[in-house]
Amino acid sequence: MNGSTSTGAHTDTNTLASPPPSPGAEPSVIVVGAGPTGLLLSGDLAAAGIPVTVLEKRPDALSNLTRAFGVHARTLEQLDARGLADELIERGRRIEEIRLFDGLTLDLTRLRSRFPFLLSAPQYEVERLLRRRATEHGVAFRHGAEVTGLRQDATGADVAVRYADGTTGSLRAAYVVGADGVRSAVREAVGQPFPGRPVIRSIILADVRLSENPDPTVAMRGSKDAFAFVIPFGDGYWRVGGWNRERAEIPDSAPTSLGELKDLTRRALGSDLGMHDARWISRFHSDERQVRSYRTGRVFLAGDAAHTHSPAGGQGMNTGLQDAANLSWKLAAVLRGRSPEALLDTYQSERHPVGRAVLRSSGAIIRLAMAHNHPQYALRSLLTTVLKRVRTARETALGQITGIGYAYTAPRGAHPLVGHRAPDVSLADGPAGTRLHEALRAGEFVLVTPADARVEARDKQGHALRATLTHWSGPRRGTLLVRPDGYIAWAAENARSDQIRAALREWTGA
Repeated sequence: MNGSTSTGAHTDTNTLASPPPSPGAEPSVIVVGAGPTGLLLSGDLAAAGIPVTVLEKRPDALSNLTRAFGVHARTLEQLDARGLADELIERGRRIEEIRLFDGLTLDLTRLRSRFPFLLSAPQYEVERLLRRRATEHGVAFRHGAEVTGLRQDATGADVAVRYADGTTGSLRAAYVVGADGVRSAVREAVGQPFPGRPVIRSIILADVRLSENPDPTVAMRGSKDAFAFVIPFGDGYWRVGGWNRERAEIPDSAPTSLGELKDLTRRALGSDLGMHDARWISRFHSDERQVRSYRTGRVFLAGDAAHTHSPAGGQGMNTGLQDAANLSWKLAAVLRGRSPEALLDTYQSERHPVGRAVLRSSGAIIRLAMAHNHPQYALRSLLTTVLKRVRTARETALGQITGIGYAYTAPRGAHPLVGHRAPDVSLADGPAGTRLHEALRAGEFVLVTPADARVEARDKQGHALRATLTHWSGPRRGTLLVRPDGYIAWAAENARSDQIRAALREWTGA
């Protein structure tokens, strides 16, 4: 990642440096980048039976102690729908409130989710689980593979690759996804500009031990000349980061030290908390940038390759994982012949507005934390007062930061639930499980009907039902068709069987 260094690493022995693929191999999808976004996307595609090759520039499967540390509620829901959330939670630490500036506290326990908390867990733990899943489903990893060019035509795309041993080659696929970070080679190859600007320079991050016991929640505090935050990892280390106005123009390449971090935390927090034994320390800058189009023909951009923003709110990795969950089922549906190719255009229409909203919310948080004159202090005080006193404003802020508040635009005349995230509702006992997230683990649509509803397993053309059929656990009369990414595709009250069949034909090709 941009500006990061590492003093530790984690190895997955199943995916160490691989030789170039054999000539003529044509995976259906090439994913460039083996970070969280690329790993979730490739695992989903492989689980759906789509051949996938992941190209990663790093020469092996070592995973850095990177900047991402927080897993929000909506991401945990997505991981739960893949059977991974509980294991990750065991390795992290639950944080039930986020403390910002001016005494503003956001109570995460009020979230309407099975996961009403922020999970403090390092990015390498998320990658470890996603890599294991991808490997189990047969994803082919090619490490030491640098993308040097890309051409596409009406039937596919050719990716030029230079391998770690100096050899070169080319891979062809039906589609290519660039999940290769802020310096994306895929984005450059398709000529997508990355408009935006730096929002803050010379941020320092470190994982340290503390002699003093700080407040066990996420805290961000600032003074006129500095701000800092402290987050527990749960393994004896704390993520400490901050910014010093006096050193704001120092380049990323300049060396940093624990002494410099101690100085800025004393300025912002009034104490350096007795920090010592840094296992990782890095200096970087933060930009606000977003491509105008997440799709260029047969090439898609996801995660940091498509958008980057300030670390405030810990939304970066989470937003990329949501990109992957949105795109993966659509690519699988098109490649399996269940949906028209036009479905892929909805990746842009659904995810681009979310990326833009994340840029705005994270930018607002960081700018308020950096306030240093009376008008800025007055604005921060006003917004803090509104969030403290107005419940709907507070819920909106929580929904944006945690991801559970985002919904996709529904067609005119659709049921009010369409486009919204489906909560993890209880289901009747059956092979699909007793919760919606358990039913979603099949990677298919889930049709939830009243217990007494009868849905024909085949339509008039003899096509099999291409959705997991289950029922409410109680006496509800509504019917929901839930997409593989957990958003509601179609809903109706007291639905007739012909309406259900029509919805299934539209969304699943059945």
